[in-house]
Order: sequence, then structure tokens, then C-alpha cells
Amino acid sequence: MTERMNIYIYSKHDEDSLNKKSMIEEALIHEGFKMSADHKDANIILSVGSDGSFLQAVQKTGFRQDCLYAGISVTGKQSLYCDFEYNNLYEMTQTIRNAELEVRRYPLLEVTIDEHRPFYCLNEFSIRSNIIRTFVLDVIIDGRLFEVFLGDGLIISTPTGSTAYNKSVNGAVVDPLLECYQVTELASVNNNKYRTLGSSFILSGDRKLRLRVHQDGNDFPLMAADNEAQGIRQVENIDIQLSKKTIKTVKLKNNSFWEKVQRIFL
Repeated sequence: MTERMNIYIYSKHDEDSLNKKSMIEEALIHEGFKMSADHKDANIILSVGSDGSFLQAVQKTGFRQDCLYAGISVTGKQSLYCDFEYNNLYEMTQTIRNAELEVRRYPLLEVTIDEHRPFYCLNEFSIRSNIIRTFVLDVIIDGRLFEVFLGDGLIISTPTGSTAYNKSVNGAVVDPLLECYQVTELASVNNNKYRTLGSSFILSGDRKLRLRVHQDGNDFPLMAADNEAQGIRQVENIDIQLSKKTIKTVKLKNNSFWEKVQRIFL
């Protein structure tokens, strides 16, 4: 289909990745697709590498709403975001050509730090102490104080991101068909002064979350949006909500979210 013929490929800049990118470009050109040097001119954005490369591709191209994203795995197996394999490019070209192509939509988090411009996360937003000691956060849901957290930090994840950093600290794996996001603790400390829920919890997509950093000398926390560090100093308030934006990806047969989870973890 002509509306899916312009492709931009994102890859790392090491020699092996660039060689694979070149091979993919040749295969796509042979099938009649056009390569775009600028992602703004493309209607399909492909990442080459791993799930990390997919996250980078989405970040670096600005979470575009008017195009389709797809990942090509070079590890020899599919992953959460990489539906295609480098050794089977024919399947990819035929899938993209398919007029009945289905689209999967992944939710995003919208994060605003104080008065800075909002940014987005496909997997998770994380905040940690920047020094070797705990720090204190007020956890505020819809304008009401829920708990005062003392510990190493918090992870706020999307449903698809629930299988990443969140899962590694025993957060729940969440179906991406649910419009929600999850808050998971990192080494919370519970005592007579500070008390937290002690488990991850899931918020409806209509809820708004605010994290207020106590200004006790630890107000320059380490923050990351997916795998991108956020170098903002003197942080006071962090506002988080489920974005109205989504990332569109290819939906393949026999490759649902739960089939992917089973393949990766079981």
C-alpha cells in the first residue's frame, strides 16, 4: 500500500548494526519500499536491535502519532517490542504490504517535572535517590495525600513496561488492554514515622499522580524516562498521568501480549 511505502530505519552506530541496517534497506528497496533519511518524512519507523533499540527509536523520533513503529530483532528471537526477526525479512515486507494489517496501540505515560515541558515514557518513569541514602516522597493521588514514602525510589510503569524494570522488583505484569499504570516501590522503609502500602498498586488511566520531593538536601534525584536519564536539578513536584497518546505498532497473528510474555518468561 502506497501509504506505507516510506520507511525510516533507526539503529545503533556500531559497525555490525550499520551493516544489518544496510542489508535491511536493500531488502526493502528490492520489494519496492522507499527509504527516508528523515523520520519526519516516513510513515513507518523500524528499529534494528533489541527492545532497547525500539525504545530509543520511539524516543528519538518524538513519539509520533501519525506513523507505525516496528522492531526487528537481531538476537535470533522475537521480544516484547520486536515482532520481526532479522533472518526473516520477507515476513516483515509481506506483513507491511498486507491491506488487512492490524495495529496494536501501546499506552504512554506523560510526565511533567515542575514547570518543565512534559515528556513521555513507553515503558516507565523511575525516580531514585542520587546519594547513598533514602529519600522522602509524598505520594499524592488526585490531589489527596496517599502515603509518605521513605526508601530508594519508585517506578511508575505502563502495562507494557510492567514486564521490564517493574517486574524485576516484583511488580505485577499488567494486560495492555487495561487503561492504567502501576506504582512500584524500591526498598521502602516502614517505621513509626513513615508508612507505605508495601506493595505495588495500579491506578486507573483517569487518575493523576503527583510525587512531591521533600527538600532535605536530596532534591536532585536520579530520574529516567525509559532508558533516557533526565538531568533536571532542584526537583519539587513530578506530575504523572496516562497520556492520550499511544504508539502504534504492527499486530501479528499468534503474537499477542500474553503469548509474548509466555515466550519470554516461561
